[in-house]
Amino acid sequence: MSSDQKLNLYFYYNTNNRSFIYEFYSALDKKSRRKILSYANLLIEKNGNLGMPYSKHIQNKIWELRVDFNKNCYRIFYFIFDGQKIILLHGFSKKTNKTPQKEINKAINYYNNYLANLNDKLYEF
Repeated sequence: MSSDQKLNLYFYYNTNNRSFIYEFYSALDKKSRRKILSYANLLIEKNGNLGMPYSKHIQNKIWELRVDFNKNCYRIFYFIFDGQKIILLHGFSKKTNKTPQKEINKAINYYNNYLANLNDKLYEF
């Protein structure tokens, strides 16, 4: 990918046309959504390469966007597909120091479902 070509950001929707990441994002207050949007824009600007403290590798191609704001710790799992798309898979409010395995498992499941059904719907962020 050329350095002047930007990645696009998408919410993952499953085969039942449901997006848990979109539901998570939409349920947040306006200020939190704005903060996440600023991190997402930074992710786009850096072509998906943020590094700590903004982003952390989780497993295989899955990364977490780390948004700490107003005493809240939001985590959004994502991966880069085909060097062109940042696909947001799953989000949650983190309550402990360690990322819960059940949240990681959800992201892995959504990732695998996406790869198995490449015609699943994506909606731009």
